[in-house]
Amino acid sequence: MAQISKQTIVRVIDLETSGNGPHDVCEIGWQDVIQTDDGRWQLDLERGSLLVNPGRPISAETMAVHHIRDSDVAGAPLWKEVAASVLQPTRPVVALAAHRASFEQRYCTPRLTGGAQWICTWKCAMRLWPHLQRFSNQMLRYQRMPEGLIHQLGLPAHRAMPDAYVTAHHLRDMLNVSSIERLLAWSAEPGLLPRVPSGPDRGKSWDLIDSKVVEQFLMDRDRDVRFTAETEMVRRGAASVADVDSEPSQGSLL
Repeated sequence: MAQISKQTIVRVIDLETSGNGPHDVCEIGWQDVIQTDDGRWQLDLERGSLLVNPGRPISAETMAVHHIRDSDVAGAPLWKEVAASVLQPTRPVVALAAHRASFEQRYCTPRLTGGAQWICTWKCAMRLWPHLQRFSNQMLRYQRMPEGLIHQLGLPAHRAMPDAYVTAHHLRDMLNVSSIERLLAWSAEPGLLPRVPSGPDRGKSWDLIDSKVVEQFLMDRDRDVRFTAETEMVRRGAASVADVDSEPSQGSLL
């Protein structure tokens, strides 16, 4: 077996929550992706999950998604007691990763992560596989059918370890065709949407629509849409005309 460098580990994180409060985590899952001496990335055997007591009742709406009940987490540790042990493991990681990482970053604050950098596999998927129709974690799973993904280990969906395991396969394939530096750079920007998200031109590639239509999207409420429209206008030779926030709120467009 190839020797693994401690400097080439990315930990994929997935959270399940009881709500939107800053401490509402009820489960954290992880799956490590490592780089071997030959430069290839692969999944490591290091994976797992921990239940977390959110300190408040879990709503029926969220239980219907992940099926974690109040009785399941009654004796579990609080988020502040367990987070750092997963987010800052004893073997150093060069970055943390998640699908739509802005969600995980709400709870995995720099204080808990030690200021770790993040890779967002949602943003990177749209850059690397823009031909795909949808970019949710599970849609990527079945559109791409990643090599080596053991079906049962990726189930049930919407539980922390199985979702992290699936995301890790996307990340592995991304790292094997692009550099970690490029993935980090894409992740630091708003999402670049491959197709128009709404209106009469919904579903079309941006290069196929009229410039006046693109300009209308420069005023959209969604920062990913504004960033994409600005990028398209710049591609067409226009000056930068949108003030795009650096931390987009990732919606459910794709």
